[in-house]
Amino acid sequence: MVLTATVTHVADGKFDGTTESGHTVRIEGGEHETGPSPMELVLVALGSCSAVTVVEFLRKMRQEFTSLEVEISGERAESPPKVYTKIHASYRIAGDVERARVERAIELTEQKYCSVFTMLAKTAEMTHTIEFV
Repeated sequence: MVLTATVTHVADGKFDGTTESGHTVRIEGGEHETGPSPMELVLVALGSCSAVTVVEFLRKMRQEFTSLEVEISGERAESPPKVYTKIHASYRIAGDVERARVERAIELTEQKYCSVFTMLAKTAEMTHTIEFV
């Protein structure tokens, strides 16, 4: 499967990234007044990939969650290329869920099904915590 995206310079370090599905996001290389930086979007991609996959597993496991939030924090290298060297995911879940099933959903997500996680794990130490609220 081949996916495409187009990034167009708009003005003064501002770019519009348009996906194959037709969605556009403003991206900034400077002050971040109108959009996130490319490296911020990497964290968003990881958080959203993880969240989507965990939700799919929880639904298959018939877990009645009422909310799920994934907060991603990343530490970058000091010198170029400033790749992420450490990334931590904090999963917060509420509802009538079994701890073991939530842990299994996250394990499957991180070990096999979240492609963003798999890519980033090649350069960064990946950790997570789970908070039941």
